[in-house]
Amino acid sequence: MFLFLVVHHINSHRMCIFAEAILDGTHYVLIGVSALIALFTVFCGILWIKKYRDLKKTIRQLQQGRTQIAPPQNSSPLSPVTPQDMFALPPLSSSTETHIQRLKSRPSSRVLWKSSQQNPRVTKADLNFIQLIKAGREGVFYKAKMMRGTCKGHSLVTCKISKEDVTPKHMQTEVCIMRKLAYHKNILQLLEWNTTEEPFLMIMEYVSYGTLRSFVQTHQENLSNDPELQSLFTIASYHITLAMEHLRSKMVVHCDLALRNILVSRFPWEIKLAEFGLARDLTCMRSRRSTRKKKGRVGLCLAFCSLPYPDLDMSEQVVYHICAGHRNTGPESCRPEILQIMKDCWMDPYTARPSFSDLVRILEKVIENDSVGE
Repeated sequence: MFLFLVVHHINSHRMCIFAEAILDGTHYVLIGVSALIALFTVFCGILWIKKYRDLKKTIRQLQQGRTQIAPPQNSSPLSPVTPQDMFALPPLSSSTETHIQRLKSRPSSRVLWKSSQQNPRVTKADLNFIQLIKAGREGVFYKAKMMRGTCKGHSLVTCKISKEDVTPKHMQTEVCIMRKLAYHKNILQLLEWNTTEEPFLMIMEYVSYGTLRSFVQTHQENLSNDPELQSLFTIASYHITLAMEHLRSKMVVHCDLALRNILVSRFPWEIKLAEFGLARDLTCMRSRRSTRKKKGRVGLCLAFCSLPYPDLDMSEQVVYHICAGHRNTGPESCRPEILQIMKDCWMDPYTARPSFSDLVRILEKVIENDSVGE
């Protein structure tokens, strides 16, 4: 019994010594960690004090060497630009010359928005405005001649002058879309532009015969009963469809396809799609959902000499009429092939409507049949 107590006492003593050793080791570790934290704090403090002194020294040097820029003497504020009614569509008479003279004499105003084009190579002073082509919602198209030299080899050009309420950023967006479209035989080619000073302008290739709308109005009486003339306008429709197919391949929506925005260089084989002020680049749209909505199949309809929905006076009535399921009636004496294209473009759901690629193939067959019939 005595021996058992002695052994138990010895073991208890050993356990106390072992526990004290563990506690001493933990204590030493805590002391070491605290010392490292203290050293790190002192180091950060010294570094902060050094940077603070360097900053004060730099500020003191800047204050000693700073020079004040005196405002220029005899400076006067910019005078506001007097608005001029220079973009109204004048009648085809001597007033067109007066309209062009106002354009030449109009002063430029300061532009706050900075364009990526800092040094425009063409300004209004480089152009001689010869003839008014058309007046649109956002600008006016002129036939113009280069006063000095050429613009990328063109002496005669088509010039679009923006209206006063058109911002330079909006004009630059139109320029970017036209540059993205690059070259296509059925799209009016952009040569040069100026979005840094008013009036903002775009220089494009020259077209000889104005808008396709004027052709339709000129041949309105003969178009309904002249098969040969209908064949020529079918060829024009084909070239318009080629242009729209190119836009679709570039993910661009024109949003303003109309006869007034189609220019004629040589009828009907050289037809140029123009006016991209309302066009939208689907690749730049923020919402993928809205992009998917725009990717649907769309169709092209060219109604010869016929005003769509002639019995409806307001656009709201037209929208209500369409939403109610009604469709426009076919033009009188319209070709059966064209009338069928119109009906196909109104089909529901919209996925059943022909794409521009489909329309190209359809019109190619129509033109081929016309050539065989001749």
